[in-house]
Amino acid sequence: MFKLRFSEDRIQHWANRYSYAAEAQFENEIAPRARARGYLKRSEFIELCKWKTPRTKLLVRKNPADIVEAVTRAALESRHENVKIGVLRSLYGVSWPTASVVLHFCDKRRYPVLDFRALWSLGYPIPPTYTLDFWLAYTKFVRDLARRTGQSMRIVDRALWQFSNERQ
Repeated sequence: MFKLRFSEDRIQHWANRYSYAAEAQFENEIAPRARARGYLKRSEFIELCKWKTPRTKLLVRKNPADIVEAVTRAALESRHENVKIGVLRSLYGVSWPTASVVLHFCDKRRYPVLDFRALWSLGYPIPPTYTLDFWLAYTKFVRDLARRTGQSMRIVDRALWQFSNERQ
């Protein structure tokens, strides 16, 4: 189903070529606070969504603070994969890729970012229709890749994105 377009031993190489300045704020500030408290504040949620896809900013802003807190708390507390991804998708402006970003940065478990670039690096020239089965298979594949190579999920995600960015 998935086939890495470059050698696993090149993950660090491609990850090192990745650069996105605003990302450090998510990794070092927003994500640790959200994980510790168990939910995202509305302002944090808006920033994460903007990082993933700025074009949904008007929809994302329609989500009231109490709903953002309740939904992200439910997602981050749940042990059920379908609940985690499904409940996040109930928010305005949140589709599979954006929900994956919330899980990637804020959940205590390791989740990949669902992105057309990462999928291209894994052998998908055109992203398929996203389904729960696809999401579960993708998550398993990328977790296994990270585990096999001894890399963090963030490093693997950067490598997948950057390889596509330079080669697609």
